[in-house]
Amino acid sequence: MFRTLLIANRGEIAVRITRTARRLGCRVIALYSEADRHALHVEVADEAHCIGPAPAAESYLRAEAILEVARRTGADAIHPGYGFLSENAAFAEACAAAGITFVGPGPGAIRAMGSKAESKRLMVAAGVPTVPGYHGEDQSDAVLEAEARRIGFPVLIKASAGGGGKGMRPAQRPEDFVAELAGARREAEAAFGDARVLLERYLARPRHVEVQVLGDTHGRIVHLHTRDCSVQRRHQKVLEEAPAPALPEALRDRLHEAAVNAARAVGYVNAGTVEFIVEADEAYFLEMNTRLQVEHPVTEMVTGLDLVEWQLRVASGDTLPSDLPPAPKGHAVEVRLYAEDAAQDFRPSTGQIARLEVPEGKGLRLDAGFRTGDAVTSFYDPMLAKLIAWGEDRDAALDRLAEALEAASLEGFATNLPFLRRLARHPALRALELDTGFITRHAEALLAAQRPMPAPLLAAALAWPRAREVSGPWNRQDGFRLQGVAERVEHWSDGIATHALTVRRSPSGVMLDGVAPDASGARLTVEGDVLRVIRPGEAWRLELVETPSSGSEAGDAGTLLAPIPGRLVQLLVAAGDKVAEGQLLAVMEAMKTELKFHAPFAGRIEAVPHAPGDAVEEGEALVLLTPAA
Repeated sequence: MFRTLLIANRGEIAVRITRTARRLGCRVIALYSEADRHALHVEVADEAHCIGPAPAAESYLRAEAILEVARRTGADAIHPGYGFLSENAAFAEACAAAGITFVGPGPGAIRAMGSKAESKRLMVAAGVPTVPGYHGEDQSDAVLEAEARRIGFPVLIKASAGGGGKGMRPAQRPEDFVAELAGARREAEAAFGDARVLLERYLARPRHVEVQVLGDTHGRIVHLHTRDCSVQRRHQKVLEEAPAPALPEALRDRLHEAAVNAARAVGYVNAGTVEFIVEADEAYFLEMNTRLQVEHPVTEMVTGLDLVEWQLRVASGDTLPSDLPPAPKGHAVEVRLYAEDAAQDFRPSTGQIARLEVPEGKGLRLDAGFRTGDAVTSFYDPMLAKLIAWGEDRDAALDRLAEALEAASLEGFATNLPFLRRLARHPALRALELDTGFITRHAEALLAAQRPMPAPLLAAALAWPRAREVSGPWNRQDGFRLQGVAERVEHWSDGIATHALTVRRSPSGVMLDGVAPDASGARLTVEGDVLRVIRPGEAWRLELVETPSSGSEAGDAGTLLAPIPGRLVQLLVAAGDKVAEGQLLAVMEAMKTELKFHAPFAGRIEAVPHAPGDAVEEGEALVLLTPAA
């Protein structure tokens, strides 16, 4: 086993790797950018070193700076986590040249599987079924458009050099193709430094099913069962589960065999994932991720294995045990907690975490890279943590997950926690309606902004005896009467809306005029000066507001503002242009996400203060628009 392990990553995966490495007796070296100086992964390591400013290109992607820290600290191995340099063949080669073990596959396998086009050609040669498409070297617009017509619309455009949903766009109709191709190339260039794309037939109701594989340096490759990752937004996974449910055994066996054959075709070593698109009883190779996956905990929960431990053991030369794979036990489900507003098309958000608490208990696991008080910036991916639940069967796992989400607190800015609460309880998810269009199909139920607290529930909360423990109105002596009932107007915020209520107090309790209290199915708790009210799929934080807010914070509807810091990547209008309602005006990139800005009404462009490529701060105007006369 290695003496000193350097972790070339940040956030929850760096914390998670540290936990296993220290259990195995490794000294752990952390890296951090200036923005991450006080991050959790820095605190839990044995020592930590700054490698540059906040932007990833100036810190976490600086291979030579990382290797210099490894040399200086005597690290004999580097674990890249996922993202950043984890699938960079040149970095793996540089580690080898420096005499440092790269905890992952060899450069040849990374290169072969890192190119979607090359990997498809390899899989065809290995007899692994692939989706019909175009994986050629000719990247001219004319050839790509002709190939799209040959494949048939709708067609999927995908970045050749990477994954994670970056540079992936469907073109539904021939007339959409040129615009979607340009967008896919732009995203691919920004994410991977490579604008090449491939084309595939767009499947109508596909499931995203993957197989975890593990290979050692002695030629043994095994599968560790399946995962289903079909519930996605922007082609990125939101909910994952293991084993993949409702698969015919024959298909499951074919997937296991195809995954092992795919890994064997490139002489794969260490942990990797072979991803498939499944429709009906057909399965097609999608890609191979030559690294640890974000969703690896669900496999760990049902196999009892620590995949990071086996990554380290394999990298140090150990042989995989003969009893792999173990039979899966029970079922596990994972959701990703993001700093993003699902009701605003999953727009990323930033700020300081005012409160992050998730219940602990049997069958629950939290992999977090943040804690209460930490700042979430616009420099990195918006994922904050992963919550994983295990149960004896799928329903039990989903029940445990739903209960934990309802009791969880994640406050300070917009997050996807309300969305996840609805998702975990959604009857279609329970009924195994699994495919990559799930969120879009159920958007009305899943993505709506959380509703304000219903008046009957609010009345029940304020009339609840324990509510008198909250400091504030219950301890006031104003409104004192020698006879009769004390009465005053109070303003209570539920985090979504502020409610003006006429509250009447008497020795027998508290009453709200005109509202019959109803707390059916709700749970109420007191936390300091706050009442927390929880119903299945919903949660509110109720507190007294001394000076209620008035008016809107939205500002001038004709001024489109940057919601968070980022970079303007596309400007489609100029001052003086006339635009239609809903027309796309600008695109900015922040937190690895493209944000699109459309005209809220028909009008005329008055000004465009920035040019493509400019860095923009939160609240800066991107486009100024006046209504049509």
